[in-house]
Amino acid sequence: MEVAGYDRARVLKAFDDAKTGVKGLVDAGVEKIPQIFVTPPDIVAQTSDTNREDFSIPVIDLEGSEKDSIVEKIRHASETWGFFQVVNHGIPVSVLDEMVCGVRRFFEQDTEVKKQFYTRDVTRKIVYNSNFDLYSSPVANWRDTFFCFMAPNPPKPEELPDACRDIQIEYSKLILSLGFRLFGLLSEALGLERSHLMDMDCAKGLTFVCHYYPACPEPELTLGASKHTDDGFLTVLLQDQIGGLQVFLENQWINVRPVPGALVVNIGDLLQLISNDKFRSVEHRVVANREGPRVSVACFFSTSLAPSTKLYGPIKELISEDNPPKYRETTVQEYVSYSYFKGLDGTSPLLHFRV
Repeated sequence: MEVAGYDRARVLKAFDDAKTGVKGLVDAGVEKIPQIFVTPPDIVAQTSDTNREDFSIPVIDLEGSEKDSIVEKIRHASETWGFFQVVNHGIPVSVLDEMVCGVRRFFEQDTEVKKQFYTRDVTRKIVYNSNFDLYSSPVANWRDTFFCFMAPNPPKPEELPDACRDIQIEYSKLILSLGFRLFGLLSEALGLERSHLMDMDCAKGLTFVCHYYPACPEPELTLGASKHTDDGFLTVLLQDQIGGLQVFLENQWINVRPVPGALVVNIGDLLQLISNDKFRSVEHRVVANREGPRVSVACFFSTSLAPSTKLYGPIKELISEDNPPKYRETTVQEYVSYSYFKGLDGTSPLLHFRV
């Protein structure tokens, strides 16, 4: 609860105008988090049941001996969890490590250099700020972020930050290749031709989002990321070994334990929509941590965000008399726009598109 006379708008503007983000607060030696980050205790306090052995996000070896077995494991994870981790995915550990280091370099470089990328203009090639929804969300999250679109029209190399330019280009190419592979496996898991999801342009667009979660002096009072679902088709996440990602299943928060060399994959809203609820887009969040800083790189697969009239609805091969369409058709732009403006309360925007 905000104290009497507290001018939230003024505090938000001062924080934003400083262009130093949450890291700037930590660098200044803050010992108590500002009121704009304080989250209702009933939201922060929910914890996972770490004693349940069956509550471990599946880890799938993409170089397993039986392809049919890999497809079946992906099908089960996508239907049950909405999340899974992949190992032997073809991206060298050295590349993963350097990508994490590159993100750290960006956020830990000289403040004046970093400030040149700070903006609220999402049409810019590179966008760095703290909390994309800073002025619309009821509470701010304890994190800073930079993002850009790496497909189908990536920035010119010279437009990317020096701190992570080379590794970002290399990693995005490898992630695109992995994404193509995953969409093939997901198509087969839906009982479709291997090229089906790719032919729908599900991997045409790639958004590259790098999060930096500074060590928090009062992690019990805030979150690194509030609960949400992802609005694209698929997300591939690289997280460091500190952890903090949780998914909401069976009415509780479950920790996604970091696995060395693994990548976390989760189903997005649009894939749940076109699969007619066969696959699940599940709420997830990131808890704040006294350890830190925590780093993650989320790669979101979608179509190109350029205006398009192409409609997406439940795939006709997945519809039957016993399983009628559960969603109306929508364009990706309509869905993302609605998600951006109407999903701020943490409720899945999918509900709006139900038939």
